[in-house]
Amino acid sequence: MDNQTRRQFLKTIGFAAASTGALSILPGCGGMGRTTGAERKRPNVILIMTDDQGYGDLGCHGNPVIQTPNLDKLYTQSVRLTDFHVGPTCSPTRAALMTGHYCNRTGVWHTIMGRSLLRKDEVTMGDVFSASGYRTGIFGKWHLGDNYPFRPQDRGFGEVLIHGGGGVGQGPDYWGNDYFGDTYFHNGETEKFGGYCTDVWFDGAVEFIEANKNRPFFCYIPTNAPHGPYNIADEYIKPYLDKGLPEKQARFYGMITNIDDNMAWLMHRLGELGLKENTILIFMTDNGTSGGGYSAGMRGKKGSEYDGGHRVPCLIRWPRGGLTGPGDIDRLTAHVDLLPTLIELCRLKRPHGVKFDGDSLVPLLMGRDNNWPDRTLITDSQRIEHPEKWRKSAVMTDRWRLVNGTELYDIKVDPGQKNNIAGGNPAVVEELREAYEEWWADVSERFDEYCEIIIGSDKQNPTRLMSHDWHTAKVPWNQGAVRSGMQANGFWAVEIKRDGTYQFELRRWPKELDAAINAAVPGGKAISATEARLTIAEVDATKRVFKDARAVTFEVELKAGKGRLQSWFIDDTGESRGAYYVYAKRL
Repeated sequence: MDNQTRRQFLKTIGFAAASTGALSILPGCGGMGRTTGAERKRPNVILIMTDDQGYGDLGCHGNPVIQTPNLDKLYTQSVRLTDFHVGPTCSPTRAALMTGHYCNRTGVWHTIMGRSLLRKDEVTMGDVFSASGYRTGIFGKWHLGDNYPFRPQDRGFGEVLIHGGGGVGQGPDYWGNDYFGDTYFHNGETEKFGGYCTDVWFDGAVEFIEANKNRPFFCYIPTNAPHGPYNIADEYIKPYLDKGLPEKQARFYGMITNIDDNMAWLMHRLGELGLKENTILIFMTDNGTSGGGYSAGMRGKKGSEYDGGHRVPCLIRWPRGGLTGPGDIDRLTAHVDLLPTLIELCRLKRPHGVKFDGDSLVPLLMGRDNNWPDRTLITDSQRIEHPEKWRKSAVMTDRWRLVNGTELYDIKVDPGQKNNIAGGNPAVVEELREAYEEWWADVSERFDEYCEIIIGSDKQNPTRLMSHDWHTAKVPWNQGAVRSGMQANGFWAVEIKRDGTYQFELRRWPKELDAAINAAVPGGKAISATEARLTIAEVDATKRVFKDARAVTFEVELKAGKGRLQSWFIDDTGESRGAYYVYAKRL
């Protein structure tokens, strides 16, 4: 991509971003090959999903402060799903979006704790598009697993540019990333980029689009912004500070305005490339707002079972596709509907044996909705190791919301969910409770299963494990916890791919930091480990931690199979913590 052209364009809308440098698109993802007429006619798909931006964090939804002129313009060009729901937090939404299944069915009901890993037998949106001949790419936040078989390149995406874990600077991410000039994972390898994270994702996406302009593509842009920490250039913060907003709110809104500027660049390039008319462009967000401010009259925010936690924007534009509108569709819809919808719109091969929880929205989108049924959909927020019935749940219809199994709201007359009318409507409560009971019995069948990280596969060897995915109550999921030397431990659910000799390096700090186990790196706390311990299968081994050692290495013989891997760093007083990073390799 011509970055000078990009900078010049963005200056015209008041934005000056640093160049990110050019990507090297993975061979096979480019679009220079022979293209059939059928391929040219099928629509391209671009799906943008921002992180922690709520329904009210758009000017077009009535926010009197935020500046989102380009998304507001897209709003006027789009079919708007105004009663569209997701999960109250990010990994659950991503699992449902990618599979068309309720997140609880897929093994994903948390953002950490090994419960953000998408079951390997789930078929993803990337798989479906790839199987139908589309070029596929992801740019931004995956958050459904950082190891084989859970990475996006294992799940149907041919071009991959992502950060690690659930956010830039979290434990699985490259050490020291702070949104500016970071090192990300590009097709499985680390690569350093200049510029701001959101700019990197959109630049990578535009390069992918340019390389595939002559054949159908699916481009997924799940940004990490405006998820915290709220790091953004000063020129985005100042306009909101000048309006009197607190700094945290100004930073949050500034991150969204930066996204809006990148949307302008993306839409501009689609027009220049002649792709606008036959590209399905979808904009949505992954849960309710984390920044507060304008709520569009809803109760709750990110993590809430009330509508403010899971009702989000969903804009769909396809000029050539014959969609109804632009205009509002106020019927109840959800993330699980998008995959079956895109299968129908793009004439994709339907995956064999897969029964979606969602429905195709094509009748609604095409204005053929005279017989559209009154549906019942369910969302919840578990965020624990083992799901609990009724926990932070909402049973939804076009009219009703049953919250936590006991509170009933008529959403048409009480969108703020202020008046619980369960007592006056026992028949409605009973009907919705029965729907939940049936749903729970269905999605809970595999709750006792783990999603094992595979060690020793040719697809990923070595494998870097991080405490983000420990099964335990107290999880050191971010780099701050590692710096502080958090006293915690847990196990990784793993599967040894084949019999053989395996090497395990136990580390407190990741390899790229190259620091001693007991060292206090800048901003970090020293520890005094004298002993390291490893358990896996029948192995229970202990070694001394030598002064200035970066790692303690164990070589063990293992049989193929599933099990638990756990590690310890222990000092002379008996105080211990797990090794936050373990590098496992089949020799």
